Formats: sequence, structure tokens, C-alpha cells
Amino acid sequence: MLDRALVLFLESGFERTSIDAICAAAGMAKRTFYQRYGDKLTFFKAALERAIEDWILPLETLEACESEDFEDTLLRIGRRLVANVMSEDGIRLLRITNAESARIPEIGAFTYNAGTGPTVDWLASLFRRRLECGEEQARNAATAYMYIVVCGPPTVTAWGMTVSAAEIESNIRYAVHVLLHGLLSGADGRRAPERNGAPESATLELQQLRRENEQLRRLLVDSMLNAQMP
Repeated sequence: MLDRALVLFLESGFERTSIDAICAAAGMAKRTFYQRYGDKLTFFKAALERAIEDWILPLETLEACESEDFEDTLLRIGRRLVANVMSEDGIRLLRITNAESARIPEIGAFTYNAGTGPTVDWLASLFRRRLECGEEQARNAATAYMYIVVCGPPTVTAWGMTVSAAEIESNIRYAVHVLLHGLLSGADGRRAPERNGAPESATLELQQLRRENEQLRRLLVDSMLNAQMP
């Protein structure tokens, strides 16, 4: 019943999804519905919370991504997080929480406290341990990681745009590289690591990543402009 109702909420929104439609989809009498949930808002929250709990990526999955190479670790984590948000359930939840959180703040709070918050906490502990930095810098790094590595492709997809697997991989690789080497060079004045005697930023690989990331940026800008059109 909760799963079927969530599909109705996604298709029609909270306001336009009637209790009659929910009961019809679930094969349940309205009397039973009211006895079990009381009202539509309580039911909506229950349906969404259950879906979020089923969708959240366990921290053990992220812990299994860690290796001796920290940049490789961040790439592995980014791929797992982006794939999870880009899944059918992930995009569905992203759209419905974005649509309803402004009017029902409890939804956004639950989503953050159940999923995003613990992930940021874990990432902060990872940055603190691997970069040997303070708590504030580690938390800032974790938050930046979620914004620039994880959020881009899912946001564009939730707006109805299509992002290829190659563009997603390019965005993850470029964002991880820029974030990590920016942290390394900014934390204590060290230069970013070099490859074959040349600065990393000068390699052909990074230049290709920049071109691909620019394509993704243009796609994001175009989608924002389209979203603002009447």
C-alpha cells in the first residue's frame, strides 16, 4: 500500500492525490485507512519515510570502498553514491522530496537526518583521518564533496535531462581531482602531486576531463534556463 501510494504521490503530487485513489490502488477500505493512519499527511510521511529507509546506502558499503590510494577511495565512494541517487528509486525520491519539502519541512529533515547527515559525518571522519586535518576543515571537505561530486548529475536528471554514463564518470573524476588536490595544496601550502615530472593539471587526461566537465556544465545551465521558461 505504501509503495503504490508513493507512485500516486509522485505522479500527481500530495494535494492532488486523494484518499479515494490511495485506497483504490491498495484495495483497502477508507475506514481501514483512517483507522490505521488517521489522515493523508500522516500516511504520506509514512510512505516516504519507508521508501527513504529502504533506499539509503549503508555506511558499510562506503567503508568497503576505502583503499590505500585516497583519490581512488574518493572515486569509488563517489561512484557508489551517485549510482544510488541516480537509481529509479533515488530519482523518484529526489523529485518528490524537492517538490514537497518546502511545504512539509519534516520531509527534508527526515531525509537529511536518515541519509545525508550520517553520510556527511562519515565522510568528515574519513577526511579528518586521511588528511590529518581539523574537525572544521574535515566537515567542510565532506560537505563540498557531497555538493560537487555527488549532487550534479542527479539534479540534472531530476529536472528531466539525460546525462550519459561517460558524462557522469567525467564529472566524478574531475570533481574529486579538483577537490582533493585543492585541499592538499590549500591545507599546508603543499603543491598538488605531480605525474612524470609534470604538474597534474597539465596532463592530457585532466585537460580531457575539463572539456567533458564543461559539456556537463553547459547541460546544467541549459536545463536551468529551460526550467525557468513559462
